[in-house]
Amino acid sequence: MLEKVYEFYTGAEKSIERVIMDENVHLMRMVLPKGDALPEHCTNANVYMIVARGTLSISLEDGERNEYAAGHVLNIPEHIKMNVKNFYDETLELFVVKAPAPKK
Repeated sequence: MLEKVYEFYTGAEKSIERVIMDENVHLMRMVLPKGDALPEHCTNANVYMIVARGTLSISLEDGERNEYAAGHVLNIPEHIKMNVKNFYDETLELFVVKAPAPKK
């Protein structure tokens, strides 16, 4: 078998799961029910946020909140402060890709 296979949690309960963490890429799956948020933090790499379900509410640096529905992909540069929260009834599901993988 030449390919390497990864599995990820497919449930709807709150989770932040590291699916792939290697020297090439970091891939995480995040599930945030209504009212849940990520801690405010700065990106440590070039980040792609893929909205798979729900609505992503995000503010970058100290800017206003923007919202993105399922089917959108955001690209956020390294060293950007961000706030992510789910304000809606529908569960928010994101895949976050850091590529290239952050340098330690």
